[in-house]
Amino acid sequence: MSRTQSHPAIGPALGFFALTTLATAAVWWWLGAPVELPRSPLAADAKLYDCVSYAPFRGAQNPLIEGTKVTAEQVEEDLAELAKYTGCVRTYSVDDGADYVLQSARRHGLKVMHGVWVSNDAEKTCRQVATTIALARAFPDVIIAVVVGNEVLLRGEMSEPDLTAIIRDIKAQVPIPVTYADVWEFWLRYPGVQNAVDFITIHILPYWEDFPIPASNAAAHVAAIRGKVAAAIPNKDIVIGEFGWPSAGRMREGARPSRSNQARAIIETAALARREHFRLNIIEAFDQPWKRALEGAVGGYWGVFDRTTGEPKFNLAGGALSDHPDWPIEALAGIVVAALAFAGAFAVGRGKGLAASLWGRLAALTFLPAVLFGWTLETVPVESFNAGSWLRSLAFAAVAAASPIVCAAACAAGRPAPAFASLFGRQSEHRDLLDWALVGEMAVLMLLAVQAALGLVFDPRYRDIPFAPLSAGVWPFLVLMVVTPQPGGSRAAAETLAGAVLVVSAGYIAFNDGFANWQSLWFCAGLIAFAVTLARARVAPA
Repeated sequence: MSRTQSHPAIGPALGFFALTTLATAAVWWWLGAPVELPRSPLAADAKLYDCVSYAPFRGAQNPLIEGTKVTAEQVEEDLAELAKYTGCVRTYSVDDGADYVLQSARRHGLKVMHGVWVSNDAEKTCRQVATTIALARAFPDVIIAVVVGNEVLLRGEMSEPDLTAIIRDIKAQVPIPVTYADVWEFWLRYPGVQNAVDFITIHILPYWEDFPIPASNAAAHVAAIRGKVAAAIPNKDIVIGEFGWPSAGRMREGARPSRSNQARAIIETAALARREHFRLNIIEAFDQPWKRALEGAVGGYWGVFDRTTGEPKFNLAGGALSDHPDWPIEALAGIVVAALAFAGAFAVGRGKGLAASLWGRLAALTFLPAVLFGWTLETVPVESFNAGSWLRSLAFAAVAAASPIVCAAACAAGRPAPAFASLFGRQSEHRDLLDWALVGEMAVLMLLAVQAALGLVFDPRYRDIPFAPLSAGVWPFLVLMVVTPQPGGSRAAAETLAGAVLVVSAGYIAFNDGFANWQSLWFCAGLIAFAVTLARARVAPA
């Protein structure tokens, strides 16, 4: 007698597992397919037009930490690479290795828009100004403009008269054009600053607009805003001091960070700049991980060049680009989770005469988590930047992996998830390891879901949206609830309260993030599905 004949469940199990594997691989093949980019105006010289923001910080280096220093060697390495792709860099502070930057830029034939960081710290501002004046006199062949202040009016750290006085003081002492840089709306509010500068430097970041602009409309948005500012300030040249797009992070309405959207936005806006003959500075040269603590994951992924290779994240001449270049590995990770879920169900149900229909249910239970587990792994290093965020990301990943395995075993046993309270009363002595695993998994998932939901309610702007791990964790419990009979009894108080919080939060998040944000809607659907599952929990009479 063959092994398959002695275990009649093996045949259907292998068949449905194979189907799950093929479906998971097919979805990831589709997700990883290259996206065709528009034809690039950079094809002739393969250089960014016309300048790129440069901060020299790497890894854990953080300019917000007092005493952080960069070395001449790392600046030299960076500018040697950047010189292959651009003729100009923009800096923001004399504390960022400015003298190294200017020396290296001279060696590599680069021009510099030199930044002066002014703030409400008078002592530091004075030092920045004095150092800049000395550098402007020492490097007149390298510095093409002095940018006095970066969004200091937006941050409310300085008044218009004080800023104007500093600008005029520097202008009187350097033979180089002087400007100020801020988001475009603030230029329209301060005519004194308009009159003090030699040219206007505006920031246009479609992703960060109050009403975010999709990448497909980014170039048109730049054209419209530049035209608006030119009409309001007709006697000054207008430079786009910051324009860019993030390659990773959370969506804001219809604005989705991705590698292909970054490439599209920059290529199309560079084409516009060449057609309309205006100066464009791209933010930024390299990803700056330290910004994630300020802006969420998206803050660390505005770089155009990969720090590890020095190469652009996308072909400056255009071409195809995948948003998930590691998709085979991510597909394999999900398939491994599905395999463990099927194996666990087989082990629990062995000898119980498992019906062929069970394996169809397990395929439905494991398919979505198998796809989303790889996506979860992709986001862990993106969204993790301190102890708290690492703990949350890894906990979500663990839940996304364990949920289908535990729920598949419960499905094979024909057992619903017990209520939390039932494990702490008199019935707890009859509970086995599977019951404790189900309750523990659901409890951790509930805590993570409530924390993520409330974060997006009370502090949404810089919060990441964990739609993938939440869905991977919730879906198996939802399927388990549908395919297994539910016990009678009274509603479970803790689960009911948590479910109510999740439903209310989902309604607010969906409204606040807008219906163009599919990540937010997906996350909200997961919250509601989990709330339904929690609401079905029952505590049997004592």
